[in-house]
Amino acid sequence: MTPEVSLAFALQSSPGVYALLLGSGVSRAARIPTGWEVVLDLVRKLAGAQGADCEPDPAAWYEATYGVQPGYSQLLDALAKTPSERQQLLRTYFEPSDEERKEGAKAPTKAHRAIANLMASGQIRVVLTTNFDRLMERALEDVGVAPTVISTPDQIEGAVPLAHIKACVVKLHGDYLDTRILNTPEELATYDGRLDRLLDRVFDEFGLIVCGWSADWDDALRAAIERAPSRRYSTFFAARGEPGERAAALLARRGGQHISIADADTFFDGLEQKVRAIEQFSQPHPISVKAAVAACKRYLAEPDSSRIRLADLIADESRQVGKELTSARLAENSVDVNTASVTARVRQYEGICHTLSALSFEIGRWGTPQAVAFLAAAQRRLFSMKASQGLTLWLAYQGYPVTLMTYSALLGASFDGRCDVVATLLNNELEAPSRQPVLAVDVAPPFCLLSDDPQRWGQLLEGKEKRHAPLNDWLADLLWDRFGAEFDSRKDFELRFDWVEVVLAIANHKLCPPVFNKEFHPPGCYGYRTSNRERVVQRIKGSLELHGAQSPYVTSRLFGDTVLEVQQAIAAFEAWAAKLNGRWGW
Repeated sequence: MTPEVSLAFALQSSPGVYALLLGSGVSRAARIPTGWEVVLDLVRKLAGAQGADCEPDPAAWYEATYGVQPGYSQLLDALAKTPSERQQLLRTYFEPSDEERKEGAKAPTKAHRAIANLMASGQIRVVLTTNFDRLMERALEDVGVAPTVISTPDQIEGAVPLAHIKACVVKLHGDYLDTRILNTPEELATYDGRLDRLLDRVFDEFGLIVCGWSADWDDALRAAIERAPSRRYSTFFAARGEPGERAAALLARRGGQHISIADADTFFDGLEQKVRAIEQFSQPHPISVKAAVAACKRYLAEPDSSRIRLADLIADESRQVGKELTSARLAENSVDVNTASVTARVRQYEGICHTLSALSFEIGRWGTPQAVAFLAAAQRRLFSMKASQGLTLWLAYQGYPVTLMTYSALLGASFDGRCDVVATLLNNELEAPSRQPVLAVDVAPPFCLLSDDPQRWGQLLEGKEKRHAPLNDWLADLLWDRFGAEFDSRKDFELRFDWVEVVLAIANHKLCPPVFNKEFHPPGCYGYRTSNRERVVQRIKGSLELHGAQSPYVTSRLFGDTVLEVQQAIAAFEAWAAKLNGRWGW
């Protein structure tokens, strides 16, 4: 997978987590001069007004004449005495004349318009730019987006937090109509503390896409990138040819990737097209999720008369998902392994399985045994799609759709503690080409799905690089986003999610006894939510005390065939969980 494709997948799968850093190269095609080019031209005008010849080095002439380097503000004061005169002078550099307008000069370029489209659809929310022009703002206005524009440190103090801004353009060096712009080496050596703090947040909390900026001159900006403590998201540096020495050093420091481009227009236009193409392939089945769920509920309410329609609904959806899972775009199992590619692949699976996940939740909650059997058939179909050749990590993640639909169904079952649903799905025998049959309980838990290296492989997901149970946390976040409205609160959701993982862990240990570590139970979020874990265990114990051999935890045979065996299974789990707490520092 090329860096451009990795980036497109990252933007599509993780909207809003990447910020842009744009330099003068992005506005070059619009025939907008750089700030330094404007300064040199102003020096020429000043020299001409004095009858002097400043060539071949206007900057050296100015310094020799006035004893300081040429600055934007001083030159404007010398050439234009009133604010209106200054604005009129500057407009000639940044706004088109009638002739230039006919030629399409000094107007938003393909790059600006592609970026604006990506911002309008939420893929990008924050743009940092060293440019003084207003081409980015104009491109955004043309697509109906009114951006928050920050061009001075004062504006930072009154700005809405970045997390709540749909589109933000930060003009690091100012706006061309404000004489306080930063332009000289001295002005660019350090930033106002307020701007530094804003940059610290952006470079720590966002991934970064750099284009049109060389990293050679802007010392304060380069320093802000260098001091960023985190590399939770990737950095992409798009440049013509190889990056310079300083840019290469920044890339190495952030573990970034270089993208060789022809120009900014081609790069951003192509990037937007790739994102749109990925979106087309990541949409749920044409029947909308809501419509599918509504149909499912109708069929569940009429189990006798609608069982065939329900069977067809589940079968058709699982066939559609299976077709997508074996498509060429997901059949490539030798893709470079990195945060962007792993996150993009997982997001693709989630998009493809969205409808099936929603149906699984409803059937887990309301379904008859026959409806749950339809779901078990879908489990088998999805697992059978797994390939047998490729990089081990990608082969492992091919089981994620089964994990997702199983978790969705068990989360639905958690409302009434439906152990019958859990037993049907976890005892389901799954088979893939060139593989021995396995029970779903042995492959659905994230630590079993990624059995070769579950923590490191899970930590490749964006934002989960420091988590002990990264894929479990990822699933919890995803399922909360999808089904959170069904729960009383996030706290209520987490308790039910932990019920799912505790039941999974105990059932896995009982039904698929570990070969090496006899104490092993698949870890999960229960490992650090001690209170929830204890409440779930107490719920199971309470059921045993109240119902004895008729407890669903006994009749389902998930944990054992008798009350005593279930009690022993619970005790083994508690001993394991206590050691897990100590090992993970919780």
